[in-house]
Order: sequence, then structure tokens, then C-alpha cells
Amino acid sequence: MGLTSSLRFHRRNNKTFLRIFMILVLSCIPGRTNLCSNHSVSTPKELPPSNPPDIRSSLVSLDLEGCISFDDVHNVAKDFGNRYQLPPLAILHPRSVSDISSMMKHIVHLGSTSNLTVAARGHGHSLQGQSLAHQGVVIKMESLRSPDIRIYKGKQPYVDVSGGELWINILRETLKYGLSPKSWTDYLHLTVGGTLSNAGISGQAFKHGPQINNVYQLEIVTGKGEVVTCSEKKNSELFFSVLGGLGQFGIITRARISLEPAPQMVKWIRVLYSDFSAFSRDQEHLISKEKTFDYVEGFVIINRTDLLNNWRSSFSPNDSTQASRFKSDGKTLYCLEVVKYFNPEEANSMHQETGKLLSELNYIPSTLFSSEVPYIEFLDRVHIAERKLRAKGLWEVPHPWLNLLIPKRNIFQFATEVFNNILTSNNNGPILIYPVNQSKWNKHTSLITPNEDIFYLVAFLPSAVPNSSGKNDLEHLLKQNQRVISFCGAANLNVKQYLPHYETQQEWKSHFGNRWETFAQRKHAYDPQGILAPGQRIFQKTTRQLSPIQLSKSKATGSPQRYH
Repeated sequence: MGLTSSLRFHRRNNKTFLRIFMILVLSCIPGRTNLCSNHSVSTPKELPPSNPPDIRSSLVSLDLEGCISFDDVHNVAKDFGNRYQLPPLAILHPRSVSDISSMMKHIVHLGSTSNLTVAARGHGHSLQGQSLAHQGVVIKMESLRSPDIRIYKGKQPYVDVSGGELWINILRETLKYGLSPKSWTDYLHLTVGGTLSNAGISGQAFKHGPQINNVYQLEIVTGKGEVVTCSEKKNSELFFSVLGGLGQFGIITRARISLEPAPQMVKWIRVLYSDFSAFSRDQEHLISKEKTFDYVEGFVIINRTDLLNNWRSSFSPNDSTQASRFKSDGKTLYCLEVVKYFNPEEANSMHQETGKLLSELNYIPSTLFSSEVPYIEFLDRVHIAERKLRAKGLWEVPHPWLNLLIPKRNIFQFATEVFNNILTSNNNGPILIYPVNQSKWNKHTSLITPNEDIFYLVAFLPSAVPNSSGKNDLEHLLKQNQRVISFCGAANLNVKQYLPHYETQQEWKSHFGNRWETFAQRKHAYDPQGILAPGQRIFQKTTRQLSPIQLSKSKATGSPQRYH
């Protein structure tokens, strides 16, 4: 062999070797995976027959910007109510709206071959397992940080936010521009999508309506996986269905929320009443006035010792001597809590206005307490209490809350029985009570309220805290709630639950009344397989397509169907 032939032979061998080497290297590089880091793909020891191992593999194969996890499902197996333990099969941590859409379309495509359902979870502040999806997929909405908070000034200012954004973050960001949303919840560490799927009610609702009244536009991923932008004028049926729709029609991925100029300070006032009629009459008087306080709430105090002395840590008495002589022991009292917004240069006129408003009321004079605090401190007041409870290990306990909407004409009968006979104390947590104006609430949303011009929110907010024997009062509190509900039914008070929970579909039908047919038909239109929000226990996932009439009949007639 000549020199030239030898060189050619070696070059060919080298090229062949390089090709083989590159093939081996590339074959060792793993393909793209959507698994979150530190999560395995092994099949769990227990997997329900409806979700065989190939379902899990199919989730892993989805092309996502975010990731899926299987090993930490215990983290989303409970909610704030802390009474149910229902782990999902998987958790989706979306980085984009398309991730959520892809997941929904995939589950729709699987159809009856899987029993997968989907729950969109914000901070998990549901009370009865509504944010859970047992052996389904929980979507962690706080992972969806796109779009960033974007604020638009002008005659009608607004903010565009992700459905997974917390209200406290929106407040902090909008305040940089001297703006703020108009309507709030009492607790701000909740996601936009979570509160808008219910209503979002606080002491500003009498003036601005609930949070669902203050939305210009939404982006929704429906139960079919479609991404839809909607508003009052565009895709309006979906827009109003989703607002207050208990997560049944779609997942809120973006919201456009109206803003107003934000004050710097608030005047925060509390006064007491011993007579419920005087208390409710003054509340109704305040919410009917054009020029009034910016926030009106109230709460019930039953047999509380040294009440006013406890207030002194945050409020100052108008008359310290008279306040020290007031005794709350053994009494049922009603606290009116009001707030007036102001800026420092408006302090004088604010004091005049609040003085005039207070002069029109019939509270116990010695119980007038007040404080002036920054606007953000007032709005974020519950978080301060949360930090204290967490430090004592008393936050993650069962919360058997009950929220009722009661017509004005029946509120006195309700208060007389419940606050004087059924309840003996409220040491386990506050009882809120305040009226709102129906005229400020949009009747096109899915939210169900009493059909009366003025109705009251009454919220029983206890915590089942362990006692000295190590047991908690959960069973007692649940029985107490049931006594309240049973009384309302027996007395025909026409009460509606807020953040509703029912065990049978007949009860859901009764809740919605003549709006049930519309609700069921919209469920068929936007989530025909019944994939979304299984924890609400309104609809079961269907194994075949039903017509709107069939869907309505199957869910609303016949013997009541229970979910456990």
C-alpha cells in the first residue's frame, strides 16, 4: 500500500470513529422532560383503576414550558378548611397559559379512558375541599406569573394581572402609582382567580359591589382547553358565567381590574351596641347615604371579658374614664366598624365628616374607639393576626366556617334566635355581620344572592383549636353550624350560602333556584366532560357527552346523589 492510500484509509477510519462517537454521546443525552426537578417518574404504589400508569406517562409526555410533579402531592391534599385529605395524582406548575390549555385539551382527549379532573389552586383557601382534585391534577396558579402586573392610567384606570397573582401584591404595586382596586376581601393573601370565582366581599361592597363587579376583562381557559378573552361586550356569556361561577366554566388566567385614586391614610372607628335593632338600623342608615364612610362592617361579641381593654392595643378611646367603666361580661354586644379614607392635607375635613356621621348614630357613647393608620396597614390587617397565630401553631387548624347571605326582612328573626339561643360564645373566632346594597351587585354573574334590595353577610369564622385535653371543638362547631342552617330552613328565611357547600345535587338545585337550568346548560357549553373544580361537588365528570337537557335532568332530578 502506498503512502497516499494509507493516509486515505486512516482518514476514513477517523471519520467513522467520530460518527460512532457522536452517536454514542447523543444517545446519552436525555430527551426534554416536563418533570419538575427532583421528581421521579416511577409508578406510585397505589393508583386508582381509573388512572392507570399509562395516564401518568401521558402527562409526563406533554410539551410544557412549566413542569409536572408527582412526589409532593401531599402539599396540595388539604385546604384552609383543613378537614379533608385528598391528594391529587399530579401537580401542574404552569409557566404559561398554553401549559394550562395543553393540560385541559389532553384530559379532554383522554375522555372516558381516565377519571382525571382539574382543580385550579391559588392559596388553597377553600373551606370544604373545593380547591382539591382527588387523584386528578391540581394546577398551582401562583406559578403562572405572566403577565406581570401592568397598570394603565387614564380616566378609567385599570390593572392587568395574572389569575395567580395575590391581591396584596396588586395593592403594593398599584399604590406606587397612587391607585388601588376599589373593592376588597378582608384577607389579601388570596389569588385573583380564587376570589373572582366566588365574589370577593368586604366592607366596601355596599358602595362598589363585590370584586366581581369591578372587572373589565378576563382571559379564561375553558373546560375544553380553549383560551378565550371575554368582557361585558365580548363573549359576555362566558364572562358573567365565570364571575362567581365557583370554577365550573373555566380557569381565570388573566384579569383586568378597575382602579381608583388611593388614599394614604384611614380613620378606623369602632363603637358598640347592646340592642341589635339599633345596630342594624344604623348600619342600614350608613350604607344608604351618598356621603358616608368608605367601609362599613360589624361583628357580634358574645360573653367576652374585658373587651374594650383589649382594643386599647390598637385603638384609643374617646373617653378613657368612661371606657374603663364599661363591662362586657355576660353580654351579647354588636360592634359597628367603619373607616373613612383621607390624605394628610384632608385631615380637618375628614374629622368634621366623621363627627357628623357619628352624631347620627345611636351607639353606646363610652365605647367609641378610633385609630389613624396607613391605608395598606388597614387593608392588610388580617395578615398581622395570621402571623401571630402561625407563631403559636394555631393557623393550620380546622376552620369550619359558615357564610350566609340573609334578606334584610329576616335579619332580626335570625339574630334573635342565633345570637341569643344557638350560640353561647364566640371565643373560637369572629362573627361578622353587615348589610350590602343589591343595587351595587351585577345580577348577570353566577353569584346567587337573596332577592331583596338589602341583604346581610353573616360570617361565622371559628377555628377548631386544640384544648387542654388535646382535642378540638370541631364536632361541636359543625353541629352548631348545622343548627343555624336548620333554623334558617325551618323558619323559611330565604337564606343563601356564600362560598356554598352542599352534599346533594338537589340542594344545589335549591340554591340556584330558577337559575339552575342556565347554570347546567353553561356547564355543558364550557366544560361538557365535567373536568373542572370537582371539589365543589356540583357535577361529576361525565363518561359520555350529554345534551344540555340531559345534563340538567341527570343532575337535578331523581334521588339525591351524595359525594364523599
